[in-house]
Amino acid sequence: MKEFKLENEPKVKSGFKTPDHYFDTLSAKVLEQINEREVKVIPLYKRKKVVSIAAAAAVFIAFLIPTANHYYKASKELDEATLETYLTYQSNLNQYDLIKELDTKDIDKLNKNVALEEETLEDILATNPNIENLISE
Repeated sequence: MKEFKLENEPKVKSGFKTPDHYFDTLSAKVLEQINEREVKVIPLYKRKKVVSIAAAAAVFIAFLIPTANHYYKASKELDEATLETYLTYQSNLNQYDLIKELDTKDIDKLNKNVALEEETLEDILATNPNIENLISE
């Protein structure tokens, strides 16, 4: 590696040079700019266009939130008919698989929802000649 000494190497001159008599006229230029007419500044919140756009955006968001919430809930929930049709046409799923997946809470819910009347039971027994099969189920 070559030996490097700062004292022996030529110095690089700066690329910036001030014009002649720059600092003599600087104060006069600054005072002229101060005396010029000031530009009137209108705050952002006082502009009619900005306020109207902000109000329109707020109304749009207010209508968008309930609509999006409604569609999100509707897409997540399955109605009973769709679920029943899906389970019916699945060939690899039978009643025993469904029974195996039920827990005590599900069974309690099913017991609360089932309300058989005597007339309904009599109609079922009258229309089906195989009474022993009905009793065993």
